[in-house]
Amino acid sequence: MQTMRDLQQTPQMRPTRDGFGEGLVEAARRDPAVVAVCADLVESTRMQAMHDTFPERFIEIGVSEQLLVAMSAGLAMAGKIPFIASYAMFCPGRAWEQVRTNLCLNEANVKIAGAHAGVSVGPDGATHQAVEDIAIMRVIPHMTVVVPCDAVQTKKATLAVAERFGPAYVRFGREKSPVVTTEEMPFEIGKAQRLREGGDVAIVACGILLYNALRAAEELARDESIECSVINNHTIKPIDEAALVDAAQRCGAVVTVEEHQVHGGMGSAVAEVLALRHPVPMEFVGVQDRFGQSGKPEELIELYGMGVESIKESVRRVLARKR
Repeated sequence: MQTMRDLQQTPQMRPTRDGFGEGLVEAARRDPAVVAVCADLVESTRMQAMHDTFPERFIEIGVSEQLLVAMSAGLAMAGKIPFIASYAMFCPGRAWEQVRTNLCLNEANVKIAGAHAGVSVGPDGATHQAVEDIAIMRVIPHMTVVVPCDAVQTKKATLAVAERFGPAYVRFGREKSPVVTTEEMPFEIGKAQRLREGGDVAIVACGILLYNALRAAEELARDESIECSVINNHTIKPIDEAALVDAAQRCGAVVTVEEHQVHGGMGSAVAEVLALRHPVPMEFVGVQDRFGQSGKPEELIELYGMGVESIKESVRRVLARKR
């Protein structure tokens, strides 16, 4: 089990997008082939630091997400390592066909930064709240999909995809969220992290909702003597099958938690693995076949059933089925 920050303390709050901006500049320092291309959202996606630090390696193309992807494929074929950024709803959302054909079919070495993902983008509403992007990206051959849990891990994920050849998608949010991991905690694409031990139920989470999963596990242990293992499944593809099977074998029941549609997302990927290798009772916490809407981020997380109490209730349901 890997150590994390003390949940008993007030967590540091930082937007995951900050980690992307820091990681991009560091990746550019390490490798002169790294370039950045943005679709008119330099500050929002945190590409501003790259613009300021390496202006000769920054390209602004305006609001044209399909061109953003197609042009980046050409840059990759010329030997560059392009990072491209927009809101996740528009890239990969609007540019999915270009992602599929220009990037993945050709195994172009392009890194997609999907910002403002999930309902926690808040008042922007349904048109800007990407809750289907994990599903549409993980289905494409050759695509790596990473959903880091906090700003610290987002920086590590950005550096990791820069060093890994092939198309990759890193998903992150806008609002400040708790920092759970530490600078010292290792990060490897395709290797899930067990952050809490427990033998009753395994909670498998990704993204900013990992914090809610950890809080739910602590409260269940304190109030109901239910001990949950909590796994940070930050890489959706390639998924850590060994870690998931081990969790299912040890606990005999699994709850998945993600800020995404329950259909086709991380939970579905976990279910696919376990259906083949070790079937157990499962519950899925996420958006239940609905569109988002405008509201405060914390209110939307609760409204869509992704808060701490909703996770606890899912644990109780799956535990009853296990017994």
